Amino acid sequence: MSRVCSIIIFLVLLLSAAEAKAWWIFSDDEDKQGSGKYMVTSAHPLASEAGQDILAAGGSAIDAAIAVQMVLTLAEPQSSGIGGGAFMLYYNADDEDIEVYDGRETAPAAATPELFLDDSGKPLGFIEAAKSGRSVGVPGVMRMLERAHREHGKLPWERLFEAAVGHAEEGFQVTPRFNYIIDFTPALPSNPRARALFFGPDGKALPVGAVFKNPALAQTFRTLASEGAGAFYSGPIAESIVNTVRTAPDRPGQMTLEDLAGYEPKMRDVICRDYRQYKLCGMPPPSSGGVTVMQILGLLERFDLPSMEPQSLEAVHLIAEAMRLAYADRAMYLADSDFVTVPVKGLIDDDYLARRSTLIRPDARLHQPTAGRPAGFRADWAPQTSRAVPSTSHFSIVDGDGNAVSMTTTVEFVFGSNLISGGFILNNQLTDFSRAPRREGKLVANAPAGGKRPLSSMSPTFVFNEDDELVLVMGSPGGPRIIAYVAKALIGVLDWKFDVQTAISLPNQTIGRSGSIELEADTALTELRAGLEALGHSVDVKRLTSGLHGISLINGELSGGADPRREGIVLGN
Repeated sequence: MSRVCSIIIFLVLLLSAAEAKAWWIFSDDEDKQGSGKYMVTSAHPLASEAGQDILAAGGSAIDAAIAVQMVLTLAEPQSSGIGGGAFMLYYNADDEDIEVYDGRETAPAAATPELFLDDSGKPLGFIEAAKSGRSVGVPGVMRMLERAHREHGKLPWERLFEAAVGHAEEGFQVTPRFNYIIDFTPALPSNPRARALFFGPDGKALPVGAVFKNPALAQTFRTLASEGAGAFYSGPIAESIVNTVRTAPDRPGQMTLEDLAGYEPKMRDVICRDYRQYKLCGMPPPSSGGVTVMQILGLLERFDLPSMEPQSLEAVHLIAEAMRLAYADRAMYLADSDFVTVPVKGLIDDDYLARRSTLIRPDARLHQPTAGRPAGFRADWAPQTSRAVPSTSHFSIVDGDGNAVSMTTTVEFVFGSNLISGGFILNNQLTDFSRAPRREGKLVANAPAGGKRPLSSMSPTFVFNEDDELVLVMGSPGGPRIIAYVAKALIGVLDWKFDVQTAISLPNQTIGRSGSIELEADTALTELRAGLEALGHSVDVKRLTSGLHGISLINGELSGGADPRREGIVLGN
């Protein structure tokens, strides 16, 4: 298949997506800094509109991020919200500096490695563990955003809640996707608060076109707007959270008011690595996203991907092998670096990745990839397994001064723990810890512990060119598959020179828990199945709902992309 044919197929897939999207390009002869051009792309139109309004009013990228997150709490509660956590990269155009905000949830002080073991000492099933009070971590997103606003906000804090309050009180129409997600979550109606909020008098999910309101959340927003994030971590809101967790009908949790009051966001050191003529920058632990994305691209660097047909058999095979090797390292070493030693530098070291890359054969699948031995590794950890979940959200923002935000935000599983307090969903983030804390007598690096932050795959990413100019802001939801989704989009832009929307819309490929290649159903990738199996791969075809949202700043142009698999849009001036 020619490169032109490949591009045509991808554009057809984009244009035939079930939900309408918008993407914009702005160009200006002026230097990007201070050009006045701005852009926001998020997973819901109302959230993008809220962010655009803030930017139009002279707000900063941080201001817009707060407004976007508040609206997503209301309009996309299945994916993210103030009852969860987030990771955020912030690019300060004046200082040409990257600041890393860690708003990841923490385990209550009483948590132990046995958090998700049953009475017989066996790990609970995922759903059994997730839909419980025991799974709820101390939410971090509010304190993280308040700190970022204190440092980089321009508009008053109260102003940033106006759109969310208005939509929560006046309501908005239920979309086909929102209706599907409510109906898709079988345990949701068993919770009285959820049943009253998301279901009609007939007991069925709110129908498409119905007006969805959330007055309890509007009141929570009003309190936070007037009193600040401190009102979330002490007082009536905090008391309601703790009471909801500790009286959960299924496995009550251990959270206390002291756990909430003591939560603090953390500032981390960004991790960066060169890829061809570019520099990638991403999240350090407790996210595995930055390291693993950089490993995948580093393992591929010796191959001439730019000359290969986009998503050809040759390219898909090589990318899959790089993913399998990177995920093997992820399973062994990545965890909260405040609690365990994580060999970050060793894992993204040029020589280490060059040695690991020699394991990749263009003509055959590596039988069973195992973790490597990077500099700084410890041999006393046991590998863990991951579960992919269809939740989380991502948005990207560039403001009129050239500052940028890449923020991935989550409540973990669909509708988190299914517990609701103050109109918002409480996360089930603690199930991102290893539910089986030991293997063959060894503690896994990502075992639960009091105050510890569970491992994440969230991969907010910045890319810079040879002149250290920001050229790409990217990220996605998708559980452990986030890493694969982001890597795909980066390869699409950096290697195959697609615009950001086309790169986002490319068919997805990921690696399953068993090491099989997962190909996105109903795309051209499925035609490669026989060829991949001939190379030794096990292949699964399934629905792979990424939620990539990115902005590129290349050759004086500001352009954005919204994933056609969700319902978000790109907006700008």
